[in-house]
Amino acid sequence: MTTVDAARDTTRRPRGTLALLGGVQVALIFTLASIAVPLPLIERELGLRHAEMMLLSTAYGLTFAGLLLFGGRLADRYGGRRVLTVGLALFAAASALAPLATGIGGLLAARLAQGAGAALVAPAAMAVVRAAHPDPAAYRRAMATWGGLSVLGATAGNLLSGPISTLLSWRWTFAPPLLVALAALVLAPRLLPDTVPRPDRRLDVLGALLATAGITLVSYGFVATSARPWLSAGVLGPLLGGAVLLAAFRHVERQAPDPLLPLHFPCERRRLLALSAIALSACATSMTFVLVSLHLQRDSGWSPLATSAAFLPFALTLFAGGRAAGALIVRYGARAVTSAGLGSGAVGLVLLALTGVDARISYAPGLLPGLLLLSAGTAASFAGGAVLATDGVPPRSTGLAGGVLNTAMEVGPTVLFAALLTLGGDARPLAATGAALGVLALLFHRNR
Repeated sequence: MTTVDAARDTTRRPRGTLALLGGVQVALIFTLASIAVPLPLIERELGLRHAEMMLLSTAYGLTFAGLLLFGGRLADRYGGRRVLTVGLALFAAASALAPLATGIGGLLAARLAQGAGAALVAPAAMAVVRAAHPDPAAYRRAMATWGGLSVLGATAGNLLSGPISTLLSWRWTFAPPLLVALAALVLAPRLLPDTVPRPDRRLDVLGALLATAGITLVSYGFVATSARPWLSAGVLGPLLGGAVLLAAFRHVERQAPDPLLPLHFPCERRRLLALSAIALSACATSMTFVLVSLHLQRDSGWSPLATSAAFLPFALTLFAGGRAAGALIVRYGARAVTSAGLGSGAVGLVLLALTGVDARISYAPGLLPGLLLLSAGTAASFAGGAVLATDGVPPRSTGLAGGVLNTAMEVGPTVLFAALLTLGGDARPLAATGAALGVLALLFHRNR
């Protein structure tokens, strides 16, 4: 290879790496969101109860969120590309088995396995992105782009799942993530830089078991509130059990020589605010997709295809906002952009709550303004939050940072979403989330 060719390769590789891994990240979140629009079709075909529907909609997020911290530590110890490959293989296998399910049991098992694969892939992908962008400024720009990929994947899931379910079957909604995973497995050896394994890093297996079980039980407990009273054994049991396990995890992490999650890491003020912004924004987007999709199909008689089309303006605004966020962060700073995004999202959710998505309202003057404001705000808050959450993290802890960042992304659509749904109706959860976003925007503004 000539000197000129080598220079071109070093310029091209980070772009190819970010493009490939960005597509993978979009596919992971696509899989989380793609169940929302065809959920009524799945309900009718498999004869699901309401509780089973809610469990199905959150099953992927349960294992995804529960295993992310361990996935991040595996990436730090064994190398990002190796863990990424294993996770992609598991994710692809589960995505191939899911459409073959004949009942709720098989479909739930496939969704749980998809989440486990995704929990390996997501933090490992961020470790590889860091290896491909050793310059701090380039890494910040990459993270600004990365922050918008998750909500782009969620929007793509809503946009594509409707046409696929209408023209083919809801079972074909598993095809796009499967194809992306297979393509990534083929291209990874050529496009992705290898990351340095660190065999000296100890694996905190006990901490991983406690964190995974605790997060999963707490998440399931909140999901169970959709079908059971708060004081029932089916809700209190998982919530209290999960809380005990998480308390034990905190104690173990204090004593561990190489903890799964150093307790100071997520509690640094700037990072804590950034992770909260990401979790709440993810919750707001997921909640809006589910409630608006159900409203349009159940109350207004829209088809899955028309329901997906209703989110097209949301997607276009999101894409434009994501493109603009990087430049705005360079000019005004990540905190200012995140604060403005949270404020815009808060106004959008309040408008949706005031309009009332459970009423028979028209789309354009009723739902569209709130959707557009939420979309623009989410793009800004995700981009700024991702930069703030990963800024200053040493390369040896990139997998940890990826696990924590993606845990925040998954806790929002699972734990927070399930908890807020217990407020009842459609307007109350939207209004409460909007209020929380507004408070967080003020906190960012005061700490600029």
